[in-house]
Amino acid sequence: MTTLITSDQQASCRMGCGACCIAPSISSPIPGMPSGKPSGIRCVQLNEQNLCMLFGDARRPAVCSQFDFDKEVCGEDREEALATLYGWETATAG
Repeated sequence: MTTLITSDQQASCRMGCGACCIAPSISSPIPGMPSGKPSGIRCVQLNEQNLCMLFGDARRPAVCSQFDFDKEVCGEDREEALATLYGWETATAG
């Protein structure tokens, strides 16, 4: 069974997933990654539990703040979320 985070800051995110902090490229500067983040590279702000250390922080990129858990995107598990997000990245690259 999958555990979901239910705090105000990470409502409905799947605990330990972090797919949205690994699969997509992020062109906005991130603390510790001033040029953004390439697809497939783990964000330096993702902690050992795969949780964003910038939740609630004004330095968090807008694209990250605007991403919400969605069953259509995140699927049933982390692997499904990674596959969907990598698919989007491939479809929009270029």
